[in-house]
Amino acid sequence: MYNNDRESVVNKTLFISALSAALSTAFISHGAFAAVPQQNDVWFKNGQRAIEQAKALKPIDTKAKNVIIFIGDGMSVGTMTASRIYAGQKLGNTGEEYQLSMDTMPHVAMSKTYNTDMQTPDSAGTASAIVTGVKTKAGIISVDDNVRRGFCSTVKGNEAKTLFEMAAEKGKALGVVSTARLTHATPAVAYAHSADRDWESDAAMTNIAKNQGCKDIADQFVNFDFGDGFQVAFGGGRREFMPVDMKDPENADKTGKRKDGRNLITEWETRYPNGEYIYDRKGFDAIDPAKTERVFGLFGNSHMEYEIDRQKDNNEPSLAEMTSKAIDMLSKNKDGYVMMVEAGRIDHAHHAGNAARAFEDTVAYDDAIKLALEKTSSEDTLIIVTADHAHTMIMNGYAERGNPILGLSKTKGKYSEDEFGKKYTTISYGNGPGAVKEGRADVTQQEATSVDYLQQSLIRLGSETHSGEDVTIFARGPKAWLFQGTVEQNYIFHVMNEALELTK
Repeated sequence: MYNNDRESVVNKTLFISALSAALSTAFISHGAFAAVPQQNDVWFKNGQRAIEQAKALKPIDTKAKNVIIFIGDGMSVGTMTASRIYAGQKLGNTGEEYQLSMDTMPHVAMSKTYNTDMQTPDSAGTASAIVTGVKTKAGIISVDDNVRRGFCSTVKGNEAKTLFEMAAEKGKALGVVSTARLTHATPAVAYAHSADRDWESDAAMTNIAKNQGCKDIADQFVNFDFGDGFQVAFGGGRREFMPVDMKDPENADKTGKRKDGRNLITEWETRYPNGEYIYDRKGFDAIDPAKTERVFGLFGNSHMEYEIDRQKDNNEPSLAEMTSKAIDMLSKNKDGYVMMVEAGRIDHAHHAGNAARAFEDTVAYDDAIKLALEKTSSEDTLIIVTADHAHTMIMNGYAERGNPILGLSKTKGKYSEDEFGKKYTTISYGNGPGAVKEGRADVTQQEATSVDYLQQSLIRLGSETHSGEDVTIFARGPKAWLFQGTVEQNYIFHVMNEALELTK
């Protein structure tokens, strides 16, 4: 009996040992707890930490109180990559390992950007898709695909209701912040419906359009008739609100554009007697969010300055400062808020073929995102970061790690050269003002790293064009997990609507 019991114990022990060995083999084959030669490598450890963080992430499936949609105008994937390196190198690092604040957001998807009539899109059609839920033509503002650009008669009945109009009807506060003119294509889609993005003031409209009853974009902002209107509006573009015989308050050499004799700034002040109109840094700094009910800021006769130029005179608030003050003001509404924040001048710098200013404005955009992430809770605020379209900027050559992103391509201490023996930069454009008629110049490192340098391009155009590739969507907060895979651009609206439950 004793021997049988002992044999049974031995058999059980052997079985357990065999099972343990099998389980260990299974773990190793699946990569769990495996001892591998590279397990102490810093990259291996960072990868393991990232896996644990991803496993700990749980979708937030509750209703959102607030939504902030960030739009980096023209911020292609390549722009994000190069700007990340640029930001890291400004801190004295190699740059490639740096993380932008948008990089830390947990949910990511890709967005198709084409318009219904254009393979390579424009900002009006793309931004309209984001705020209305329907894709539409290039050059038209928050109207559907039945509208013909420039034809006022096609607008009536084809207006596409925007996220901002829906939110206002639900009692939410509204905000729009941009470094471009407030009447420019992207910010305009929040409040206007127009057959032409160029109808920023009455001076740009045809007499036929006026006679048929269409209103210019600046007029539509001042007379926005949904809910309580916009509590916060920051951007450039004073000229679109001022008559032609009115001198700009900051530059007497410039005037307004309006030919109808109206001063829409004073009309706004009349409509909102408790509001504050401001036009410079001094006025901005004087705004106390706790005491100010509404604010209308127009910083610049046309667009606001590029970030790198703004830093020199500091007479304009930064995009981060405008975003921070807007959140403080809008957060006072118990029913929540919806806000758009646009970094409009990334696009303009790319059109100019000027990568340095594009990267600097992208970093300033990321600073605004960082503040928004810090000032809001992921439990009640959906933050979306995306772009409306891409540009033809590329990173090329085989530059070594840490090579100056704006400089000449260099590997193992030697500058890269083309087949003609000429050096070239890491950053270039498919087209734009940087192309030349004759042979390509042999650029120097000093020239390439200058703020004003226009990167070389393949095809000579007075203004570089957009490109048609997909752009990234980052998201954090309620319903952010709905961003998955590659989506149509109008899908962004539907996630925001799902989070806010505006149409339920």
